[in-house]
Amino acid sequence: MRGLPEAPTLDALVARHGAAFKWLALAVVGLATIGAVLATSSFNVAVPALGRDFGLEQDQVQWAVTGFLAALTVAMLPTPWLLELVGFRRLFLSANLLLATASIAGAMADGFAFLVAMRILQGVAAGLLQPLPMLVVMRLFPPGGQGRAHGMLGFGIVLAPAIAPSIAGVLLDRFGWPSIFVMSLPFCILAGLLGLYLLPRGTPVERRPFDWLGIGLLCAASLLAIDFIASLRQHGLLAPWTLTLLGLAVLCGFGFTRHARRAAAPIVSIDLFVDRCFSMGAVVGVTYGFGLYASTYLIPVFLQSALGYDATYAGLALLPSGLVLAVAIPLGGVLADRYPPRWITVIGLALFGMSFLPFALLGGAISYEEVIAYSLLGRLGLGLTIPALTVASLSRVPPTHYGQASMVSNYTRQLGGVIGVAMVAVFVEWRAAAQGGGELAIQSSYAQAFALLTVFFALALVAAVRMKPRE
Repeated sequence: MRGLPEAPTLDALVARHGAAFKWLALAVVGLATIGAVLATSSFNVAVPALGRDFGLEQDQVQWAVTGFLAALTVAMLPTPWLLELVGFRRLFLSANLLLATASIAGAMADGFAFLVAMRILQGVAAGLLQPLPMLVVMRLFPPGGQGRAHGMLGFGIVLAPAIAPSIAGVLLDRFGWPSIFVMSLPFCILAGLLGLYLLPRGTPVERRPFDWLGIGLLCAASLLAIDFIASLRQHGLLAPWTLTLLGLAVLCGFGFTRHARRAAAPIVSIDLFVDRCFSMGAVVGVTYGFGLYASTYLIPVFLQSALGYDATYAGLALLPSGLVLAVAIPLGGVLADRYPPRWITVIGLALFGMSFLPFALLGGAISYEEVIAYSLLGRLGLGLTIPALTVASLSRVPPTHYGQASMVSNYTRQLGGVIGVAMVAVFVEWRAAAQGGGELAIQSSYAQAFALLTVFFALALVAAVRMKPRE
């Protein structure tokens, strides 16, 4: 990047800042990741307003959310190769700049198609940024301190979006949905300025050829799976087009597995999955991501569409649980360093899954106070899960695979998330129509969606219990 100050070396930064450098580097990358997470979580509150302004149904408006998540998921895939090509510093600064630019352009959108396009660009930037904090932890922190580092990183990343729905609700009611786009900007600006001075220049590495076939198959499988979920609502489960999408997604997934076994430098090495801790962690990541993103999408929309609250109240309902989550994550990191992280993960997943049962059982009869109370329980479980799952699944990964392992860990969680948001949006529309429409049908459809989330967390528990090395 011409015109920028010369990047310092890693040795010079360590000599200048000492043991504090690793925390400074983590803080810089964490700031940009906060901006990326804000672009994800704060937008959920705007879904009903977008539907009114553009005259769209929920299953159409959700593309502003799932388009972002799909782009985020796919953009993660080339991250290990891009790290070798341009280095950590340049990749970070470029992705951070793209996120800021797309946020400004999105706020000025005058049509829904352009709005979705800017959301997709935001998603690309967020996907490139997402694996980077985990990579900083794996490279700069010793194994005995990685749980604490993940916990502190999670505290910062979660605290901002914990407050964001409340701020987003107020901004939405006063200034409209364009104000939601620019919430990421302060973090992008600060991260970019600090990154110029606190991130070291990379060292030359042997660059592998880009795995075009592998990334093509993996992208196709991901996008076909997402389109399959959308097709369920439009065409039905047994429609030829729906079954074709499912068959093609499975075929692409099988083709990628076969290719990765034979390729000299695949985008994702199959050797990673030989370790059962990592492979079961990936399964947990998909189901946990499904529940996390689906519930983050579902609760504010449920409060507005089924219970009749405005955007401000919908956002405020998530504020206490978000603060609990921000406090619980550092606690989970400390526990993951002191006790077997697998069992911390199991306990956290169980608490998170149980928190959806009252929503499923009470439906429209649930009170505003109960929504807050049960969300507190779920976010406590989530706070225990996040650092423990990361430590448990990555504990046996060799250093040569750090980049790929970080990408896969984030990719599986995001893939589960984008499928989760698409599925619950389609599921609610389908169940409401099947029950004849009306207020009671809408409330019942949301209750059934929360029951679906409980089932997925039960599946995640089974995989988490098996997340241990083979004897």
